[in-house]
Amino acid sequence: MDLQTIKGLKSYFVEFGTRKVFVSEVGEGFPILMLHGGGAGATGLSNYSKNIEYLAQHFRVIVPDMQGYGQSTKGVKRSDPFGDLAEVMLGLLDQLKIPQIHIVGNSLGGACALRMALEVPERVTALVLMGPGGINTTRGLPTKGIQHLLNYYGGEGPSREKLRTFIREYLVYDGSQVSEDLIELRYQASIDPEVIASPPLQRPNGLKGAIRMDFTRDPRLKRCNTPTLVLWGSDDKVNRPSGGETLRQTMKNCDLYYFAQTGHWVQWERAEQFNAVTCSYLQIQTPSTFSGA
Repeated sequence: MDLQTIKGLKSYFVEFGTRKVFVSEVGEGFPILMLHGGGAGATGLSNYSKNIEYLAQHFRVIVPDMQGYGQSTKGVKRSDPFGDLAEVMLGLLDQLKIPQIHIVGNSLGGACALRMALEVPERVTALVLMGPGGINTTRGLPTKGIQHLLNYYGGEGPSREKLRTFIREYLVYDGSQVSEDLIELRYQASIDPEVIASPPLQRPNGLKGAIRMDFTRDPRLKRCNTPTLVLWGSDDKVNRPSGGETLRQTMKNCDLYYFAQTGHWVQWERAEQFNAVTCSYLQIQTPSTFSGA
């Protein structure tokens, strides 16, 4: 989809403290914050290119480039990356004067969304998480997809072939569906000198850092009552699909849906179903007191 054809889509920067966040938004109604994944060259608009227009028919859709990515400020704290990302996104909501919001998060964005719900549950009215990071991450060896992600800036450095391999072999179930144009777009974003100098997705900083990035070791997860819909591709090679069942069993108010023959990028590979189920779920969860509901 050509995002330039979406009527009313506007982009702007929000600055606060040392942070500058690039934001795109469209639509009216109760707000949704859509947080992208952590793959090399990821941005908000490219991550949700198949979803924004549909959801904007029902909600105010806010799509930032997260800290470290796209046109936003670079650098993420290695000692607590999920916490750093959550802090920036909460700061963004403060600047936009948004007291409550639904959050949709894919992979790293899902981890950020979940951390936000644990930190300030009164502000997060509902979660939709697609293959979120940070589930059972200290209980086994990293997947090949995660290893490929963490090695992207290592060795001989970033390359089109590295990115092509990750996207077509690990990110999606059917790599033939991914165009060279999309790969090139991601590649060019991944070689921004500021990103190369401080890659946003790196190995945890020591054992404490690793434990901090595993939500199953956070006692707040069991107490979290935020309505949550977990969507997971049954053939995800980046974050193990078993993480979905872990969340369903641990969280108080969590529904789980697996997509057959689908990899890590549910919102892109199964866009039509994703849009329908996400829109329906979030409409139900929208507070009845919202004046635009």
